[in-house]
Amino acid sequence: MAVSASDMTPQALAALLSFYADSGVEDLCEDAAIDRFEQSAALAQSRSQARPQPAAAGSRPSSGPPPAQRPATPAMRPGAAVAAQPMTPAPQASQLTIPNEAAFEDARALAASATTIAELRAALDGFTGCNLRHSAKTLVFADGNPEADVMFIGEAPGREEDIQGAPFVGRAGQLLDRMLGAIGLSRDTAYITNMIPWRPPGNRTPAPHEIELCRPFIERHVALAAPKIVVMLGNVASKSLLGTDKGILSLRGTWMEYQAGDARIPALPTLHPAYLLRNPAQKRLVWADLLSLQERIEQMKVG
Repeated sequence: MAVSASDMTPQALAALLSFYADSGVEDLCEDAAIDRFEQSAALAQSRSQARPQPAAAGSRPSSGPPPAQRPATPAMRPGAAVAAQPMTPAPQASQLTIPNEAAFEDARALAASATTIAELRAALDGFTGCNLRHSAKTLVFADGNPEADVMFIGEAPGREEDIQGAPFVGRAGQLLDRMLGAIGLSRDTAYITNMIPWRPPGNRTPAPHEIELCRPFIERHVALAAPKIVVMLGNVASKSLLGTDKGILSLRGTWMEYQAGDARIPALPTLHPAYLLRNPAQKRLVWADLLSLQERIEQMKVG
């Protein structure tokens, strides 16, 4: 017997929604498909039927008060001056930045000028060339230990990250913390950041020009942190930093090299925790990647 939400107590409904969230469900659907085009056509028809019909030419209403008279306007004489009328200011449009070559040059110059991680953060905070900063609440820079041997690079902040100003603090971040703990790491022994420091509206995938605008900053970030291992989480970080068109399912688990200035750093692409929340069965692939990372860390300690 099917039970609708109206048949459930608030406590039972909250428990059910919590179960769905823990299971990785992010979108709710109706039991049957809804034809939105049919709904729109029916709504338009009902509005047209409700709209009053224009009166015939020359006819007058049989009852009711006469229409209001428009105030008479003085006749204009040739050459007569028109009194200036106060203008209502137009509403301000939301601030957008369309990048040009100057914005890209500014990003490269600001990133290159930073000699410390603190200076890099200040440079990002002052960079206005990326439109994402105008819709985001905060700059989400990094978390963890900047002197750690392993640096994790994700895609972009989500809602919770945008509110708190730190990367990976939402549900995906909680899963990342468990992933780190499974191989003996934590935020005290790892460094965590993103390709993009501002949340894209609606958590959409960053546009190519947004990735390119932020690329000098993340490249400088890796060079200044100088980790011994870089882990790329997801498609955006892996494809952008490794310069490949291959998808993350093809790249994951394969050790590669990332060029950071004159240094060549071992790099491991793997699946993003947010992807794992939507596809729990793929956790087995990431577990294999984590074991490979743990083995590399142990080899590094021995060496």
